[in-house]
Amino acid sequence: MIGHALAASLLALQPLIAPVAARSAPEECRPPRASVTIGETWAQRRLNVQRVWPLTTGEGVTVAVVDSGVDERHPQIRLAGKADLTGTGYRDCMGHGTAVAGIIAAQYNKDVPFHGVAPGVRLLSFKQSKDGTGDVGLLAKAIRAAADENADVINVSIEAHDQPDLKAAVDYALGKDVVIVAAAGNREKDDGTVTPSYPAAYDGVLSVGAAGPDGSRSTFSNPNAVSVLGPGQGVSSTWPGGGFQGKLEGTSYAAPYVAGVAALVRSRFPHLDQVRVRRRIMLTADGANGSGTGAGMVNPLLAVTMVLPSEQVAVAPPVPSPLPASAVRKATPPDERSAQVAGAVAAGGLGLAGVALALRVFVPMGRRRGWRAGSA
Repeated sequence: MIGHALAASLLALQPLIAPVAARSAPEECRPPRASVTIGETWAQRRLNVQRVWPLTTGEGVTVAVVDSGVDERHPQIRLAGKADLTGTGYRDCMGHGTAVAGIIAAQYNKDVPFHGVAPGVRLLSFKQSKDGTGDVGLLAKAIRAAADENADVINVSIEAHDQPDLKAAVDYALGKDVVIVAAAGNREKDDGTVTPSYPAAYDGVLSVGAAGPDGSRSTFSNPNAVSVLGPGQGVSSTWPGGGFQGKLEGTSYAAPYVAGVAALVRSRFPHLDQVRVRRRIMLTADGANGSGTGAGMVNPLLAVTMVLPSEQVAVAPPVPSPLPASAVRKATPPDERSAQVAGAVAAGGLGLAGVALALRVFVPMGRRRGWRAGSA
């Protein structure tokens, strides 16, 4: 059952949505068979997110997955809410959404060598597609609905064409301080030209390209408007039926690695807005490695721990308060007695100087005359 708040927001979207109870899945809902076992992949070794978990696992952050649904029966998936915008039920008939959700938030299990980037997040599922294709209008509505459900991060592992209502939905979510992480896309035309994919190419969206084990951009990854890279070649994740799928490829699987890191950053630095969260992820990436790699491979540990001088609040020294009047020492005006004493001392000094001068002049004259009186 969907939460009441989530149901209310989705019922307001359009009558085709049935968020209250899951409809029976169609008979053709048969995703590829899952594997019961999975090995550790290079992606988990490269990112090594367990180093970050002593600081945060993403707790307090809500992440919305706009995709093909999520199989909440998987033992490592912990879903907090779900919505179906396709009218076909909540089940994931492709496996795509379940894999994306697992990369973001699969729970740790010591007996399984796979776990999500941020297992502490609150995970929501918005089913927008059912068979590998989806309506752009539904994509726009899903993004709006996720923003209205107070998602802190929205993962969109979908590539679409530019459309006004999609752009408006992205702007709406950004205005509500949501970090939107989107796959840069995989399509390439036969003549070698590539075109941007949306919503990844919109301003304000954290666009993610795919990288292989050597850290370079995968050949299938769209080089347009890439912010950072994530592991998107030869990766593994959760799959419908309680198992796993290996050798997954595509920017679809690179985006959730970055969405998980965005959740870790938002949990660790709740005061940062979506602009500064995106900026921190890009500034702490491993560095560009050729065209179409953006800032380079995402680095979870640096994203959560690096001290960025631009984020330090400069505290100005306090302005000193005016000193009280009593603290300012002024020259004490002389009183009347002091003035009299000073005058007497000055007069006495002049008198002594006159006597000394007289003695110096008249004594020699008296000696020459034998001290006789002079004639008139």
